Amino acid sequence: MAPIEKGKFSEELVNILKSLALEWGDNLEEDIDRSLEISPLDGAGFLNKLYKIRWAISKEEYQSGDREVLVRIYGKGMEIFVNRKEEVATFEWLSQQGEGPKLYGCLPNGRVEEFIRGRTLFPYELRIPEISALVAAKVRKFHSLERPGPKHVIIWDRLRSWLSNAKKKCSHEHIMEFSLGNLEEEINSMENILSTESQVIAFCHNDLHYGNMLFNETTQSLTLIDYEFSGYNPIAYDFANYFCEMASDYYSDTPHLMDFSKYPGLEERHNFIRMYLTSAGCEPSELEVEQLADDAEKYTLASHLIYGLWGIISVTNARNDDSFDYVKHARQRFEQYQLRRFKLFRAENLPNST
Repeated sequence: MAPIEKGKFSEELVNILKSLALEWGDNLEEDIDRSLEISPLDGAGFLNKLYKIRWAISKEEYQSGDREVLVRIYGKGMEIFVNRKEEVATFEWLSQQGEGPKLYGCLPNGRVEEFIRGRTLFPYELRIPEISALVAAKVRKFHSLERPGPKHVIIWDRLRSWLSNAKKKCSHEHIMEFSLGNLEEEINSMENILSTESQVIAFCHNDLHYGNMLFNETTQSLTLIDYEFSGYNPIAYDFANYFCEMASDYYSDTPHLMDFSKYPGLEERHNFIRMYLTSAGCEPSELEVEQLADDAEKYTLASHLIYGLWGIISVTNARNDDSFDYVKHARQRFEQYQLRRFKLFRAENLPNST
């Protein structure tokens, strides 16, 4: 991912910025470098590089009403995980629903988006009741969206696809260490066990964590961002992934390591699910809350497998200066998968991966 620097703007980016300026009635100088202020944005995301580009409405000093856009440069090798054409279509559709930033233009290796004011959340904030309630209501609203097309559950095909890529790209050592040869049978068995008629299928974010949530402190509002992995899935999977991510801290010196002592307890999980269900205006029964929480626990297996496979595939694209140790992250995820697998499915007919 090449950084955006003055004097190194691509022709595509310059054309998009000039077109926007013209549409908004602004007059960028011919020497565009003189007009723009560029700021790299830090956060808990590490799949893409983000930059804020700003220019003055007038030739006076920058003011609060000046133009701001966000430029997203895609991470190297992400095409293995993401269908960019589909992702851009999803991005545009969500924007039309009022659930995300506007798309201003596409680049060969990224895109230009509306800049939304706010900051990503910190891990501890997910446990603040007011923030937790905001998250629950926002997730419920996201799940209520009706994306045109078939409501095909994507998690199982995604797992099989990522497993296939892992076998092709990973070293023999990692294939053996993570028992990749047996995983497809386990994925098929999990799909058969978890795919019940009673599960609720909705349009899911599929990567819910504090780094993908923008909080505006002035308006006390929340925006979900980064839709690379979104698609139809059981809502229990979104909960499972969200609960697992509460054990992470991508702002720390060891962002790849998770602390599963921070995984939410039963009461905390029930409270979040209750707030989610209540936000629709109906009071859920305790049975509804318990059933959804139980389903979410089972789908943590899929979450750990997804990000375990993501970790070992990403090793091949990691930069030398990358502080994220993908193999260590994958090990933790696979360890949790095995621990939870036997705990949750002792009585089920799952194949033995050892």
